[in-house]
Amino acid sequence: MMRKILVIGAGKSTSYLLDYLLGKATTENLHITIGDINPAAIPTSIANHSHCTVIGLDIFNDTERKDSIAASDLVISMLPAHFHIKVAEDCVQLKKHLVTASYVSPQLLGLNDKVKENGLVFMNEIGLDPGVDHMSAMQVIDRIREKGGKIILFESFCGGLVAPEHDNNLWNYKFTWNPRNVVLAGQGGTAKFIQEGTYKYIPYHRLFRRTEFFEIEGYGRFEGYANRDSLNYREAYQLQDALTIYRGTMRRVGFSKAWNMFIQLGVTDDTYSIENSENMSYREFINLFLPYSPTDSVELKLRHYLKLDQDDIRWDKLLELNIFDQTKVLGIPNATPAQALQKILEDSWTLKAEEKDMIVMYHKFGYELDGEKKQIDSKLVVTGENQTFTAMAKTVGLPVAMAALKILNGEITTPGVQIPISKEVYEPILKELETYGVNFKEYEVPYLGYNPNSVIT
Repeated sequence: MMRKILVIGAGKSTSYLLDYLLGKATTENLHITIGDINPAAIPTSIANHSHCTVIGLDIFNDTERKDSIAASDLVISMLPAHFHIKVAEDCVQLKKHLVTASYVSPQLLGLNDKVKENGLVFMNEIGLDPGVDHMSAMQVIDRIREKGGKIILFESFCGGLVAPEHDNNLWNYKFTWNPRNVVLAGQGGTAKFIQEGTYKYIPYHRLFRRTEFFEIEGYGRFEGYANRDSLNYREAYQLQDALTIYRGTMRRVGFSKAWNMFIQLGVTDDTYSIENSENMSYREFINLFLPYSPTDSVELKLRHYLKLDQDDIRWDKLLELNIFDQTKVLGIPNATPAQALQKILEDSWTLKAEEKDMIVMYHKFGYELDGEKKQIDSKLVVTGENQTFTAMAKTVGLPVAMAALKILNGEITTPGVQIPISKEVYEPILKELETYGVNFKEYEVPYLGYNPNSVIT
């Protein structure tokens, strides 16, 4: 009997996901239905596959959405996180399994009892970060505990970056996932973590000036800034006794200090709209945030405002983005400052067809065993193939697809709204990911404790 999977949303992270499922469609007896608001954008190589059907699907159309879900055995939602709840409620009502790569929302968690009652698996946070980070961290944490060890330190960083061979701008950065999320990074709450037993907080206006530094062997030096709430997973990972818990985002050194210029200008704000933005040049947009002067140029006002010398590398980074160009027009009606900034950055930071991205992740585990403090460093580097088959799409899409198939095959059976922190989930998926080149390398190193300038090799 044909097993039916509905994939809702076919954005940038679905190339490997769809390839994986369609590649196994014959042997696993699968039929994949792809529901998207823009079905014409689905590549013909996928749309014409004998085990695939592409449909136009508006998730706000209740009839369309429910009929599509009812016709499936399992639903994969690759929609923006705030849209999952509509799909999830239908999946409960229609008794269908659900897989997403997004963080578990309070609304979704509120369905947990009903999901369990119906014997359903709602697997979430099964992409990269969150996802691969959970699975790889829990694999090491469980192994340490099985030996009798006690976790006293856990740090985890992940970054979507450009591969070294295509790292050709001064920011050492290009978009490898949703640009909007990059522009809004760090907003919506103060970063919270714990260091050596002391709670620490970093407000948004200081977030990109409090960074850690480390090296990844063979790839050079990186920096990391704190995620919004590093303590979210203290209970899930059972790290209540850990003295240091810190989760963050990785960039090349110098990115955060330069990004802080946009925060100080106010151009990352997404709370109000700009009048006449559709006709506004990049130069006019930047000038909105600078003091009036009848004589000084926009360039001079900005340098004074940000206290930049002409030989400051950050000034060169701004020039590289063409933000003073009078001929480039935003073309976005009622744009927020963040939307306008995103448009400017996409001009410079979009991967070209042949360019490759890179995922870098590292974990640091400090633990006590037999009265001795020890440390394990675990790192991952994955390089993409091109603009479509990116490292981001691989590390997000493959775990989603693998989890979906393992749920259908009865290999993952524990019901409920969950994240991939149990052996039932992480062991088989991490093992299969290795066959696709997603391999962590582990190193036993002397215990360093918390050290913001530590070198990870």
